[in-house]
Amino acid sequence: MGAQFQHKSRIGTAGGRSRAYRPMAEINVTPFVDVMLVLLVVFMITAPLLTAGVKVDLPKSEARAIADQDNKPLEITVTKDGALFIGETEVKRDRLVNLLSAMTDGDPERRIFIRADEGLAYGQVMDVLGALNKAGFKKVALLSEPGR
Repeated sequence: MGAQFQHKSRIGTAGGRSRAYRPMAEINVTPFVDVMLVLLVVFMITAPLLTAGVKVDLPKSEARAIADQDNKPLEITVTKDGALFIGETEVKRDRLVNLLSAMTDGDPERRIFIRADEGLAYGQVMDVLGALNKAGFKKVALLSEPGR
């Protein structure tokens, strides 16, 4: 009683090819979709962290959102203790206008955003705003949080 073998014949298409050995012509996209979903989640989590800047509590306002006319507006931040920042770099008050002029190449049409803590005295914010106005910057906006 020996082992019995079953023989598959290669009867099929012309040229002696069998139907059992045809290559699969479908692309499996499931791993691609999985990778793309993971990348989407990673970017959704990290995108808000990239725009953090200096932490201040902005006042609430019913003002409309500013249209993004310029690609890269400059941000000046005034913290609760009165420290000034251009972007994330701290600057002294007497050097603010000189640095901004150098950064904008003397372009008075460059958009500048002022982010000031809501606990600041009105005079401190107006001091920065007045200095920018005196230097000739025409497109200066005060940022606030939506609401109230």
